[in-house]
Amino acid sequence: MAAPLPLSDKQLASIRQARARINLWHGSVRSGKTIASLVCFLLLVRRAPASGLILICGRSLQTIERNIIEPLQDPGLFGDVADEVHHTRGATTAVILGRVVHLIGASDARAEGRLRGLTASLAYVDEITLLPEAFFVQLLARLSVPGAKLLGSTNPDSPRHWLRTDYLDRAGELDLAAWHFRLADNPSLAPAYVAALTAEYTGLWRRRMIDGAWVVAEGAIYDMYDEQQHVVDTLPAMRRYWLGVDYGTANPFSAILLGLGDDDRLYAAAEWRHDSRAVRRQMTDAQYSRAVREWLAELDVVPEWTFIDPSAASYSTQLWADGHPGIARADNTVLDGIRSVASALDSGLLRLHRSCTGLLDELPGYVWSDQAAARGEDKPVKANDHSVDALRYAVHSTAHEWRHLLTRAA
Repeated sequence: MAAPLPLSDKQLASIRQARARINLWHGSVRSGKTIASLVCFLLLVRRAPASGLILICGRSLQTIERNIIEPLQDPGLFGDVADEVHHTRGATTAVILGRVVHLIGASDARAEGRLRGLTASLAYVDEITLLPEAFFVQLLARLSVPGAKLLGSTNPDSPRHWLRTDYLDRAGELDLAAWHFRLADNPSLAPAYVAALTAEYTGLWRRRMIDGAWVVAEGAIYDMYDEQQHVVDTLPAMRRYWLGVDYGTANPFSAILLGLGDDDRLYAAAEWRHDSRAVRRQMTDAQYSRAVREWLAELDVVPEWTFIDPSAASYSTQLWADGHPGIARADNTVLDGIRSVASALDSGLLRLHRSCTGLLDELPGYVWSDQAAARGEDKPVKANDHSVDALRYAVHSTAHEWRHLLTRAA
C-alpha cells in the first residue's frame, strides 16, 4: 500500500523499521508521530493473520473515535483508504480494510479485566502514558499470536513514568523499537502555526509538547511569574468579565474576577476572599452567596459566567436560587488548567491587579509535589492554593475565548 499522504524521511524510516513486538512513537504534539504510526497500523492490518483479534485501545471510546477513527476517515490524510474505515459512533467495533477491529477504552485499573481471555495479533494504543500500567501489561500478554505486534503513540510525561522506565529505557533488553519526534521533525507545518503552537505552551509543557522531552516537574509551578512584570496598579477599561470561585468552609473561600481589557489582555481584576480560620467565623452557603453578590454590586460588575469549584454543588444551588446569572461548573482538569494559566502568564497576556492580595501571596509558593514526582506523577502541593485555583477555574474555563490572543500578546 502506497503512502496516502506526503511523509517525512523520519516518518518513512519509522514505518520501515517497525518490525519489533513493541513499536512506540513518542514526542511533541503535531510532530508527525501519530500519522506515521497509523500508516504503519494500516499496513499491518492488511497483513494481519486471520487468527487473533485486532485492537485499538485508548483512554476512552470517545478519545479513540476522536484521535484515531476520525483521522483514519479523513480523505485529506489517508486518501482512498478513508473509504475503507467504517464505524458507527458509540459502537465498540470498527471495520478497517475489511477487518473487524475492537475498540477498548481503559480509563482506570479495572479496564485490564476487559482484555482477559482474548487473543490478539495486532494492537494500536493511543496516548499510552494516560493508560493504567496494569492494562498495558495485560495487553502485551494478550498479544500471543506468532508475530503479534503492538503499535502506540504518546506525548512525553515524567521521566519516572512507567512507560519510560520499564520500556523505553530498556529497549536494548526488550523486543522494542522506538522513535522520538520533535515539532521540528514535521516540515509540513506552516511557520505561523508553529509560532502560535509554541506560544501556547510554556515551562514544563513547552519542553514536553514542543521539544518532546521526558522531563520532571520541579519547583515553582508558575516559574515565569514576575511581580515586576505581571502585577499592575491600574486597570484598563474592561469589555468582558468572568468569575472563578474556589469554595471553602474550614478552608479559605476565594473568588477571582477575570476581565478582558480593551487592550486585549486578561486581568485578575479583583478578589473576594474569606478565611474562616483567620477570622474564626465560618459562613453558610447563603452568606457566601450574599457576600459575593454584594461585592460584585459594589464593583458594578455582572460577570458573563461564574465558574464554580465542581465539588461545591450546594453553593451553586444557592447562587442559582438567589438569582445569580450564568452559573457553570468550572473545568477542573488540573494540569491542563495550570498550562492555560502558565501560557497566559508567560506570553504576557495575563496581568494581576495588586488588590488581589490572596492570589499574590499564593502564586510564588504554588509548587510541584516531590512525592508525586517520585511516583511519576505531576501534581501540585495541595496547600495555600485557593486563590490560584479560583484563577485557574476562570482562566481555563474561558480559554476558548482568549487563546487566539496569545501570539498577539507575545
